[in-house]
Order: sequence, then C-alpha cells, then structure tokens
Amino acid sequence: MGNWWQRPGPMPGNERLREVLPLSCRDLAKTVGILLAASLIGLLFYHAGITEANIVTMYLLAVLCTALATNGRLYGILASVASVLVFNYLFTVPRFTLKFNDVSRYSVTFLVMFIAACITSTLTMRVKAQARQATRKAYRSELLLKTSQALQRAEGEAQILCVAAEHLSKLLRASVLLYPVAGGALQEPLFCPFGADGRPRFASPADQRAAAAVLEHGGQAGAFTNVCPGAGCLYMAVGAGVPPRAVAGVAVPAGHSPDAFDRNLMEALLNECALALEKERIGREKAGIELRAQQEQLRSNLLRTISHDLRTPLTSISGNAGVLLQNSSVLGEAQKRRLYMDISDDSLWLIQLVENLFSITRLENGALNLRLQPELLEEVIGEALQHLNRRCSEHPLSVQLEGDLLMAKMDSRLITQVFINIVNNAVKYTPPGAGITISARREGGMVRVEIADTGPGIPEQARAKLFDMFFTAGSAGGDARRGLGLGLALCRSIVEAHGGSIGVRPNQPHGSVFFFTLQAEDVEHYE
Repeated sequence: MGNWWQRPGPMPGNERLREVLPLSCRDLAKTVGILLAASLIGLLFYHAGITEANIVTMYLLAVLCTALATNGRLYGILASVASVLVFNYLFTVPRFTLKFNDVSRYSVTFLVMFIAACITSTLTMRVKAQARQATRKAYRSELLLKTSQALQRAEGEAQILCVAAEHLSKLLRASVLLYPVAGGALQEPLFCPFGADGRPRFASPADQRAAAAVLEHGGQAGAFTNVCPGAGCLYMAVGAGVPPRAVAGVAVPAGHSPDAFDRNLMEALLNECALALEKERIGREKAGIELRAQQEQLRSNLLRTISHDLRTPLTSISGNAGVLLQNSSVLGEAQKRRLYMDISDDSLWLIQLVENLFSITRLENGALNLRLQPELLEEVIGEALQHLNRRCSEHPLSVQLEGDLLMAKMDSRLITQVFINIVNNAVKYTPPGAGITISARREGGMVRVEIADTGPGIPEQARAKLFDMFFTAGSAGGDARRGLGLGLALCRSIVEAHGGSIGVRPNQPHGSVFFFTLQAEDVEHYE
C-alpha cells in the first residue's frame, strides 16, 4: 500500500510499511552488488599487501553506500552483518572459512566493525529521512503557493471552485467532485475526471450519505473514516463552518490509502479554497454596500438638484401665467407673445428634463431594450432638428454628411435624443451668433458623428468630467445654472449601449467638438 501522489521520495507511512513487508528484490540486489564490489576491492588490497584496517574501511564504505542506495534500515543491518561475515571468510586465518585462530584479536575487530557499520547505516538513514522531510515541506509549500496564486486570480465563486477542483485532481491524480453549498444544501457539483474514473463512482447511496454527513457535521466522511466507511470516495469539508462552503469528494484509487501527509496537504489545499471563497464573499458584500451607498448618494443628489433647479422654471411659468391672468387687458400683443414664448420655453425645458430623467433611470436599471435597426443619418438628424430649443434660431446651423445614404445601426429614438441634448447644450453654452456644424463620415466599420461649435470652448479640467452625472460646466449666461448635468451623462450611456464611444475635443480656432461613433451599415444590403 502507498499513496497515489506524484511527489519526490517515499513518505513516513510507506517506510513503516516497508519494514514489515518482504524484502525488495531490487534493494536486495543493490546490497549484494555493493558488498561484492567491496570484496573485490578488498582482495586487490590484500594481494597488494595493504593492511586489514584499510579493507575494513572498504566494508564500512559499502555499508554507507547500501544505506544511501536502499530504502529501510533492514538493508543496512543486513549489510553490516554480511560485511563482518565476508571479511571473516576472505581475510582472516584460516581463509575461506568462518573460523578464525586469533580469537581475542578478531573478536574485538568484528565487534567494532559491526557496531561501526550499524552506526553508519543508522546515521545515513536518519540523514535521508531528514532530507525527505525537508523535500516534502518544500514540495508542500510550493503546491500551496501555486494553488493560492491560482485561486487569487480566479474571479467569482464558480471559477474559484473550478480552479480548486482542477488543482485537487491534478495533485491527487484522482477524480474530484466538488459540491458548492448554497442555502444549506448541496448544489450541482463540479466534476474533474482523472483516468478511467467516471462520475457514477460518486453516485452510490453510501457516497451520497457521506457527502450529506459532511454537509451536516463538517470534517471528513466516507472511505478511510469512521463515518459512512462503506463509501468508495473520501469526502472533506471546504471551510471550518457548518455547513461548510463546499464539499469535496476524492475518488481514492482502489488498494491505496492516504497517509498523514496526504491528508494534511488535502486539508491545506481546501483551506486555501475556503479562504478564497470567503474573500470573494466579503468582496461581493463590500461591492454591494458600496453600490447601495452610491445609489443613496445618487438619490440624495438627484432630489436636492431637482428641487433646486425646478424652482426657477416653475416660478417663471407661474409668474408669467399670473401676469397674463391679472393684466391681460392692459398688455399689448407683443408683451403677451413674449410671455407666451417664455412659458413655452420653460415648459419645453421641463419636458426635456423629465425625458432625460426617465431615460437615464431606465438605462441605469437595465430596463431599456435597444431596438437596433439600420437608419439613415440624414433622417435621424432631420428629426432631431425639429425638436431643438427655440434659441437654436440664434445660431447658424449646418449639416455636412459624407453621403446622402450614410447609414448606421441604432435605436433612432435614443440617438435622436443624443443629437438634441448635445446641440441644445452647445446652444446653451455659446453666445448668439456662434455657428454649430453637424457632420458625419465613415471610418472603417464605424460612423463618426461630430457636433462642432465656435463658442468660447470648454476648459481642459472640465472636459474630463463633462460626461459625469450632475456635472455642469460654468458659463457666463444666465441659463448656465439651469441644468441637472444629466444630458451628456445620458448621451454617454446611450452611445456606449450601442457599442460606440463618445468624447469632446477643442475646436480650432475656438469652440468645442463633441463626437460619438456608431456601428456602420452598408447601403447595398438594403437596396
């Protein structure tokens, strides 16, 4: 019996087993070969007239080599006894017998030789055991480091469990089944096969009971345990809590038993998995808390900004309507028309504000379904120009398209709103008489749309925040304070939902250029 891992050197459990098992023919052959080589060299020394002390040293060296080349103390002891007997047989008088004439002399020699050989063998085996132990510790540390790095790179609970199952399967050289735990119950498991082992091996009633026992009580169950020992697989908890974060099942190969090192390493790997799962859970909860905090901050900013910015147009509408009601008979037609136009402008501003709020709320909540269709840019721009602010008449506006049949894939209703928001923004922040140009051209697989004005431009520090929600750039005009900073933020959300990009750059010699891209469509496909 032995472990099924690919790792350097035998483990302590296997060493104890070897001491009670029959002799290994391979190690026995090594022992005989080393003693034979030492005897041949000893004979050469004897015929060369070299003293017996040097020949004894050769046999001590043979015992040392035997201890290094074989596994287990038994071979060192056999080499020690055999070296004394062979030395007596070959080099003591009378030669080639186990008798010796000088009893007092050779008795001490044989005793010292045997004790020295045993000590040499024992020390050598101890050094080998320490070297194996150091190798195992280094191997364990390397495995845990690699597994920890892989788990840290994993994103999400499912990927963490998948990485853990793959590493367990590779390291154990056995099939692994990993049950996620949710709501106190085992979920659909992840299966990592190895060799011919199939998933049905984990499906026996005894294995199901073992997995349920680990879920209920934690710890270990199944094969090689006292809990459901009839199961064919070993089940272990991932995490110390009850219920655990997951339950891992290992299909232990038949006839093999994991020793203490195996179990410790498996527990360490599963603990790494549990730590990664806990870290992912904490990160997910932290992200949820941050999201809720951002939503609360957004709601607070929205309510505060709306209550502040709605006051001005509502006060204007109420005041102008009151003037018309109370003084209609004394007002001239020109004065009445001016009041009517102010009421209309404020109403249109409120309508646009509500439309932006409604659209951006649906985009943020993911409730807005895009209806993407090929559309002519010329028609979409024409539709947008019909809904522009009345003050657009104070600005020269021109449209320059690369061709009359320039098409892009879009939701025309939303892109129309993008044009309205950007052009109205240019009107609001540029003085009367500043020209506005809308242009579009094909760039590879995209259509690039630009809206340029010749106003004072946007400061560099403001351009980076221009598409953020609730950000408004300063302006000398009185209307600059009227705005929630939602229009451009909505434009960015709409364009990015279409798979495009949006930005702003300075215009030459002065002014700003807003640009965005959309996926182009070929005209010939629709002829």
